[in-house]
Amino acid sequence: MKKLFSIFLIMLFAFANAQDTKETANRFFYELTFKPKKDSARLDKLITILDITPKKSIYQDFTIPAQDSIIKVAVEEMEKKKVWRDVSKMIKMPKFSYKIVKTYPEMKEQYIDRVSMNLFGYDDAVKFDWNILPEKQKIGAYNTQKATTEFGGRKWSAWFSSDIPFQDGPYKFYGLPGLIVKIEDDEKNYSWMLSGNKKIENYDELSYSDKINAKYGISNTVTPTTKEKFKKAYASFKQDPMAEIRQRITPEMMNMKMPGSDVTIGEALKTQEKVSKDFFNATDNSIEKEQPSSDKKKK
Repeated sequence: MKKLFSIFLIMLFAFANAQDTKETANRFFYELTFKPKKDSARLDKLITILDITPKKSIYQDFTIPAQDSIIKVAVEEMEKKKVWRDVSKMIKMPKFSYKIVKTYPEMKEQYIDRVSMNLFGYDDAVKFDWNILPEKQKIGAYNTQKATTEFGGRKWSAWFSSDIPFQDGPYKFYGLPGLIVKIEDDEKNYSWMLSGNKKIENYDELSYSDKINAKYGISNTVTPTTKEKFKKAYASFKQDPMAEIRQRITPEMMNMKMPGSDVTIGEALKTQEKVSKDFFNATDNSIEKEQPSSDKKKK
C-alpha cells in the first residue's frame, strides 16, 4: 500500500508540474513598413510578432517562424535520404535576426542576436518619456489614444488602446496604459500597425528552426554580454560571416561534396557567405540612429 501510494504521489506531482509548464501566449501580429536604405525612397514590408506570456514578451521578425513547416519537411527529407539541399533557396530570408525580450513586471529589456554560431544577449536599459495627448482615433476595431516620445534619435507618435490590457508594444516600445496599436517616427522610416492576434496554447518560444540549429551544434543558449562587446563582435561578423565556420573546416574538406550533391563544401560556404552579406547589406537605416560621438554623453 505504501509503495502504491508513493507511485500515486509521483504521478500526481508529475501531472501538476506538466500542467505548470504549459503556457498560453497572446500573439500580436504587426505589419512593419520601413525604409531599408537611407538614400532610397523604397519601402519594404514584413510581418513581425509580439508574443506575450505571463512572465515576458518576445518580439521578432515572423519570416522564419512562419515557414517552419516548409523547413521541417526539407530537413526531415535530408535526414531520411542523407541528401543535402540548399534550404535557403526554398524559403524567404528574414530582414531582421534579433529578438527583443521584455521581462515582466519590471520590463527589463534584453536584446538577443546571433554572431556566427553563438547567441548573445545584452541588457538594454530603455526608458520612455511618453506625452499622452487627448487626441483619439478608431484604428480598425480598436479605440486608441495618441502619445508621443523621442527615442533612438527619432520622434515617435504612438496610438495605444486601453481596451487591450498590456503595457507593451512592438520592438522596444512599452509603458503606455494599453497595447500599442500603431507607432511610427515623424519621417515615416519605420511604422508598425497591429494587423491581428491569436492565442497560442502550449506556447513554445523556440521555433522549429531554432531547435534544428541546436541539434546540429548551433547553440540556443544565450550568452550574456555587454552592448559594447556585442557591437564589436557583430561588426567583425559582418566583415567575415564565415570566419568561425571556416576555422572548423580543413583544406581537404573544402573539396568534399555535400551528401548526394555535386556541390562541394567550399561552394556551399561561398553560397552561405553571399546570403549572409546580402542580409547585412539589405539595410543601412537602423531604427535607432547612431549618434555622432560629440552628441554622446560624456562618462
